[in-house]
Amino acid sequence: MNGDTLVPSEAGLSPAGPVGHQVADGRSLLEELKRRHVWRVAVAYAIAAWLLVQIATQVFPFFSIPNWVVRVVVLLLVLGSPVVVALAWVYEVTPEGIRRTEPAGSPEARPVHQHRSVGQKLNAIIIIVLVLAVAVTSWRLYAVRHENNAAPAAVAAAMGSPDEAQRNPGSADLQTVQTIPAKSIAVLPFENLSTDKTNAYFADGMQDLILTKLADVGDLKVISRTSTMQYGSHPENLKQIGQQLGVANILEGSVQKAGNEVLINVQLINARTDGHIWAQSYTRTLDSIFGVEGEVAAQIAGTLSAKLSPAQSAQLTAVPTRNPAAYDAFLRAEYRATKGLINYDTASWKAAIPLYHEAVQADPDFALAWARLSFNESQLAWFGGGGQNVEQLNQQARADAEQALKLAPDLAASQLALGFTEYWGRQHYDAALKAFAEALKLKPNDTDALSAQGYVQRRMGHFDTAIASLQQASTLDPRNSALAFELGLTYMETSRYAEAQQAFQRALALDPENRNAKTSYSNAILYSVGDISRAMAVAQGDDPGVKLQRVVLLSYQRNYKDALALLDGIPDSPDNFSIGGGGFKPQQQANLYWLMGDKARARPLYAQSLALLQMPLKMAQGSNLAFVLVAVANAEIGLGQTAEGLDAVTKSLKTVADSKDQVYGPIVMVVDAENYAQAGRPDLAVPLIARALAEPGIGQGYSPVMLWLDPWWDSVRNDSRFQALLKQYAKYKPAVIDPIPKTAVLTAAASAPASSATKP
Repeated sequence: MNGDTLVPSEAGLSPAGPVGHQVADGRSLLEELKRRHVWRVAVAYAIAAWLLVQIATQVFPFFSIPNWVVRVVVLLLVLGSPVVVALAWVYEVTPEGIRRTEPAGSPEARPVHQHRSVGQKLNAIIIIVLVLAVAVTSWRLYAVRHENNAAPAAVAAAMGSPDEAQRNPGSADLQTVQTIPAKSIAVLPFENLSTDKTNAYFADGMQDLILTKLADVGDLKVISRTSTMQYGSHPENLKQIGQQLGVANILEGSVQKAGNEVLINVQLINARTDGHIWAQSYTRTLDSIFGVEGEVAAQIAGTLSAKLSPAQSAQLTAVPTRNPAAYDAFLRAEYRATKGLINYDTASWKAAIPLYHEAVQADPDFALAWARLSFNESQLAWFGGGGQNVEQLNQQARADAEQALKLAPDLAASQLALGFTEYWGRQHYDAALKAFAEALKLKPNDTDALSAQGYVQRRMGHFDTAIASLQQASTLDPRNSALAFELGLTYMETSRYAEAQQAFQRALALDPENRNAKTSYSNAILYSVGDISRAMAVAQGDDPGVKLQRVVLLSYQRNYKDALALLDGIPDSPDNFSIGGGGFKPQQQANLYWLMGDKARARPLYAQSLALLQMPLKMAQGSNLAFVLVAVANAEIGLGQTAEGLDAVTKSLKTVADSKDQVYGPIVMVVDAENYAQAGRPDLAVPLIARALAEPGIGQGYSPVMLWLDPWWDSVRNDSRFQALLKQYAKYKPAVIDPIPKTAVLTAAASAPASSATKP
């Protein structure tokens, strides 16, 4: 037979026999597949299917469509491929529409040139789809490359280090999607399924206990609870959450408590695929619930192939208490203490302390409760005591930390509690660093120990290592607004105001009500360029601390009338007014009257302030005592007791020098220089403010730009020595300076650093 002779198949069906064998019409199967355009259709379908999968994986997450929908799309496309091939064999596209393909040589078969025309159209379709596929592939490769280069810079910018990110875009200490370790996990808030909603503390406590146990595993990256608090119990887009937190796995759970019975459900999920890795239910009574958190943590560690040292294995199986009453009181205390971390709420800490006492009274061997009790006592004392005796709180915190160490010296929380009594209670920074280092040996993922290490390092003037410690803590707690704020504060101490502003912006993006971030952001603007209007625009809101920031800014505008009106409306409570936070309310009022030139109204308020300062004067120590002495000096000078006031200045300078506090030290020097100016001693004021401005940690509480804005210098502004200082720092002169009323030139003095709204 030759190629010009076509013998029609009798049945007109598909050729039989293996590929390459002759069929009834004299054509090979390959030739028939070509004539019917099956190859072209198959290729076009494969490319189009691949293109659809790429589009689905990119577009579906944007609309929060679950990952399983993408898997269904892929499955349907795979199942559809043989159907498309079969249809291409049986049917063909003609000018008359779709019709059954007739065997070659039959009277109904279409002419060859029409088959060629259809083939050319299919070729065009293949080329178009192929071009689209190449375009999508190129775009994805560009996006990945751009993400690899830009993501670290973006994260660093948000955390306040854009320059470093640009110099080293692949820096390993910045988390990107591509560097998320497989052995990483975040524990989302557990859902409270109890009919009694007051049992929310139990669900929160169970989440926290499991997270704490997981943090004992050094081979795991465990995200701090502070960063997971903002998410719901069962969010839809786990992939996005995994990327935000920098983890590959997420643990979800629920707790149902009814009477004496507790049902705990947990499930481990792959954040990349949304696939369930492991799930388990635990039914317990309150008498037998102890240790379930260790069981969960051990199971997760094994599932993720995390390496466990013998000490870590022992920690996972250790049970903190077997006393139901102690356990319940502890969970209630932790619930309130955690709430207090938002905006440093001293009222929440005060509410937590009696509950910790209940826990240790029910079980005197409950080491973890002793440690947490000590930490909260130290914390409350450091932030002013909330009306309680600060010295007694510090003494009790020390005793409770020692009790925790006696019961469990290998418990990281015990070492952490001891470290804070050294840091906050005694200002013994070397001893504090040693304790925090011991805590990190026992629990490498302890965010509290990492951040505390950074806080102590900056107190010692080691600002670069402090920033490194805080950045490391941020990788484990990436959505902690308070931690972002503290990082910004550390940038301010080295006058890196641009980076500080970015850190404060991130803190406010995470928590718009973070008053400390608001006030410090306002100061960062003020200290960098002296723009009072911009600083005022940031410090908006009804929070008392934010209002106090506006009081200070109004005084810089010499608008004392409005400053007094705003100050008068703020409730006079220990939570709103403290020595470290700008002074007691009467003293702040006295200073504003003094600046107005109304000394008659200022004096009785100074007298009231001096009486209030007697108790703190007896109890405070270290840099805290220095601030009390600063306030005493301000009040005594305001009362005309100049010699006593100058003596208090001398004592405060010696006290802060002995403390070796590189954060508070420069601020005390600034305020004491203002006290000298208040006393009419420019010969003492100008050299001291010059020394303060040269200190490496000055940036948090003051900057050279304030020489032009701060009203406390108005009384010495025309002094030749002060004029020389202005010339020395001429490059810092603000572009715009609000007019200074002539009446203000006759006044001076302050009892607080530039911002009375935040703690130095």
